[in-house]
Amino acid sequence: MMPRPRRGRDPEKSGPEKLVEAARAAGVTDGRLLRALRGTPRVAFVPDSHRASAYVDAPVPIAHGQVTTQPSLVAMMVAALGLTGDEHVLEVGSGLGFQTALLARLAADVVGVERWADLAERARANLAGQDMGNAEIVVGDGTLGAPDRAPFDAIVVSAAFPEVPPPLAAQLRVGGRLVQPIGPGGLELVELYERAREGLVRRRTVVPAHFVRLYGEYGYSPRGPFGETR
Repeated sequence: MMPRPRRGRDPEKSGPEKLVEAARAAGVTDGRLLRALRGTPRVAFVPDSHRASAYVDAPVPIAHGQVTTQPSLVAMMVAALGLTGDEHVLEVGSGLGFQTALLARLAADVVGVERWADLAERARANLAGQDMGNAEIVVGDGTLGAPDRAPFDAIVVSAAFPEVPPPLAAQLRVGGRLVQPIGPGGLELVELYERAREGLVRRRTVVPAHFVRLYGEYGYSPRGPFGETR
């Protein structure tokens, strides 16, 4: 008598493959990106308390009231950049480094700017654990970019503001692409821009989404009406 198949998780659909399927369902077709997603263990980029849900296509809460970006949304934003492998990339808002790792697999190098020093430290450790030698995380105001490392071929912003911070537009090479959620934070449109000689040109809306706010000199003030840090 043949044993009955055990019910439970299908091994072919577990782990990173589940996120590849979610990205495909969201319309991502870039083979390089899908391979990068398959080869990047998200479990290495989430808090220990959320390791069991690392391969659920959903945001994960992290310190300072922040959340990671939903993996399929990360894939859609990165796909919009059209990376071919030679690009110098700026990432604003690195979190724990998962998106940084994907960018590092797809571009020549990545500079990530993270507002919170403890998140930056954790992201560096996570990236080092995956031997990502072409990714650098610095602590700073992401709305100011990284002028000492400009110009960039591509920029991705992982927080929302009603407009692109002027320093980021200025640090994008002519012909380069920038992706940012445009809106007040909580309900916005992720927009794709291209840098022309006269400035940024909007190319298309990537997807509606919900993001945390972008804080900094050219974003929202990090302090509330009574001086408290938000």
